[in-house]
Amino acid sequence: MDFGVINGYFQQYGAIAVFVIVLLEYCNLPGFPAGIIMPLAGIWAAQGNLGFWTAIWLSVAAGMLGSIILYWIGRCGGQLFLTAYLKKFPSHKDGVDKTLDTVQRHGGWGVFVSKLIPMVRTIISIPAGVLKMPLRQYLISSLAGVFLWNLVFVGAGYLGGEAILQYLI
Repeated sequence: MDFGVINGYFQQYGAIAVFVIVLLEYCNLPGFPAGIIMPLAGIWAAQGNLGFWTAIWLSVAAGMLGSIILYWIGRCGGQLFLTAYLKKFPSHKDGVDKTLDTVQRHGGWGVFVSKLIPMVRTIISIPAGVLKMPLRQYLISSLAGVFLWNLVFVGAGYLGGEAILQYLI
């Protein structure tokens, strides 16, 4: 999904589109790049279409909902999913094992730091669920990571919107 399509959704549906598109991105669905979505929400806020803190709140709420969905997928059926996935893609075993090890060894800190790493930040929720990380610990560490990530990217769009628009258009 490119800038024009996402911007069209934002223009047509406003804050609801921000929430839904960020939710889909946090659910790790292909075609929803955070590098476009989050700054665009900030640009929207800078243009007066949305308040800055409203954009942050919406993006964090959507990010947490997406993270919770993936956590519960991992908790309820993740081991079966991982077994089937690794059967189909055996070359990914080292990456999956490393991610599981990160959650096991570092707990909440591992989840927090992982929420700040592109591509890993959405996937980490499934191993946290598979390992049955305590929900409270998962929520706190995820919230901190999601808030910081979204603040940086939405803030970049808010503060540097014109320069970002020139790059994206």
